[in-house]
Amino acid sequence: MTDTTTPVPEPTPAPEPTPVPEPVEGRVTFNADGLVPAIIQQHDTGEVLMLGWMDAEALRRTLTEGRVTFWSRSRQEYWRKGDTSGHAQYVKGARLDCDGDTLLIAVEQIGAACHTGDRTCFDADDLTPVVGQVEGVP
Repeated sequence: MTDTTTPVPEPTPAPEPTPVPEPVEGRVTFNADGLVPAIIQQHDTGEVLMLGWMDAEALRRTLTEGRVTFWSRSRQEYWRKGDTSGHAQYVKGARLDCDGDTLLIAVEQIGAACHTGDRTCFDADDLTPVVGQVEGVP
């Protein structure tokens, strides 16, 4: 009798992680916990959506995969925005501030940015400050 089973192909090995792109490596200043704050902004309106934290690996994933990845300080794990909620963030641009210690990530936001379901994390609590007035400007 002839064996007619189809051979099972060998699994494809996972690709090696891509390092943080060289022009960026060494320019980012991470805090004592190895994290850098990342301000997330809607690319076409300038609306500030949220703030999250990234370590070097989350930054690498964000810059090389086209989706925003954060480091969760409370859960101590990576989370790619939208994987469970469907409220994804697609990278449209990334900038580093003048000190190298804050990121600005421009995104196309799908759905709510905030875990509460609000469009942004800054929708809920207006602190009602006194509004300054520039002299000579009505």
